[in-house]
Amino acid sequence: MVNVEVTPLPGIGTRQDFVSRSGRRIGVITHRDGHVDLIVSKQEDPDACVASIPLSAEESGALANLLGAPHLVAQLAEQHREVTGVTTRQLPLAPGSPYAGRTLGDTALRTRTAVSVVAVVRAGIVHPSPRPDFLLAGGDILVTVGTAEGLTAAVDVLERG
Repeated sequence: MVNVEVTPLPGIGTRQDFVSRSGRRIGVITHRDGHVDLIVSKQEDPDACVASIPLSAEESGALANLLGAPHLVAQLAEQHREVTGVTTRQLPLAPGSPYAGRTLGDTALRTRTAVSVVAVVRAGIVHPSPRPDFLLAGGDILVTVGTAEGLTAAVDVLERG
C-alpha cells in the first residue's frame, strides 16, 4: 500500500505526495487559487524539489485520466480474463467528438454496437455505471466492455457520430 502524505502549506495550499519504489517523492501541490504543480522531490528532503511542472486544470485532468483509466481497465480485464469473447477497453472521447456536450444515451452505443459503458473517467474521477442522461465531455475516457468487433464499431461511433 502506498502511503500518501498530506502537508498543509500555509498561504500556498496543500502538498500531497508519496515515496516511489525508486526512492523519489512524487506529488502535487494544489494552490489556493486552484492551479496545480506536479513535483518530484528527494526522499530524504521533501522540500528539495528536483522538478516542478505547472499544470492547467485541463492538463491535470488529462494526466489523472492517463493514470486512472488504465488501472480501472486492468482491474476489469482481470475480472473478465476467463470469459471468452469479452474485452474491456478504454475509449477516449475527443474534444471534437460529435458527442462532447451530449448525453451517453445520445450515443446509443449499446443498441448500435452491443458495447456497454461501465464507467466514465473524467479528471481522475471515476463515474461508475453512468446513466443514459450522463453528460459527456471532451477528454472523458469511457471504460467499455464488449466484443472486439463491437469495440471497433464503438470507436467509429464516438469519432464520427
